[in-house]
Amino acid sequence: MDRLRKPFFFASIILISIVVLVEIGSASVLGRFDTQFTAIASQLPEGDVRQALQDLDDTQRRELEKLANQDKPPGFGIRYLALIDGILLFTVSLMGASLIIPERVHGRVQGVLTLIFCILIILLSIVLILLAVVALVLMVSLLLATPFGTLAYAALFGSFNRGGAAAILGLLMTLKLAFIAGLVLAQQRFIQNKGLVFMIITSLAGNVVIGFLHGFLPRFLASITDAISGIVVGIIAVIWAIILLVGAIVSIANALRPNVA
Repeated sequence: MDRLRKPFFFASIILISIVVLVEIGSASVLGRFDTQFTAIASQLPEGDVRQALQDLDDTQRRELEKLANQDKPPGFGIRYLALIDGILLFTVSLMGASLIIPERVHGRVQGVLTLIFCILIILLSIVLILLAVVALVLMVSLLLATPFGTLAYAALFGSFNRGGAAAILGLLMTLKLAFIAGLVLAQQRFIQNKGLVFMIITSLAGNVVIGFLHGFLPRFLASITDAISGIVVGIIAVIWAIILLVGAIVSIANALRPNVA
């Protein structure tokens, strides 16, 4: 039972690699989503906003239609999941590398590679979190700037592609469950690795949280909750990267420590 079944293990690496690629490529699916502004307008709040829409002249209506029918912002939550799942892919890939690279060499380079990778992930996550915060502030500012700011928000962000996002999240969950099954079939001792198990749970929880936030409020506000989900996922990725970074520093320090006879 302790023997590693390599075909299942390498299949798991391929599956989690596909997960990361799907998350990165989700922008091309969620961004190309056209809808008529009339459909969005039906979701507008009653009062001044509805009245302002009725008071628009033909030129202003055409401009809003143009905004509504352009490529939509692809969202943040699903794409930012690639940060967490990228860390998971890196961790599992290091395990796979130990099967190919001699143990002495692997032990020396693992800490250095992890250190570099974690620094890059932390920097990238911070930049992406800031982008999501800026987008969130913009969306909230437009939404609250009634009536015309709300109309602009409706045209730009009011038709988040919830159906496409749900389909992608479903595909990701299926791939992740297959990845877990592959690891267990490769060797049951993987489930005894607490760090790896917690990382997998975090990845699955990210899927659930994003899906929940997408459906928590009316579709008109889904872009806002999606930006919030991106910020949450980015922060979690930073926390995981810091944890691995500390472990890498300890590993490097132990490797550099002179042997005492």
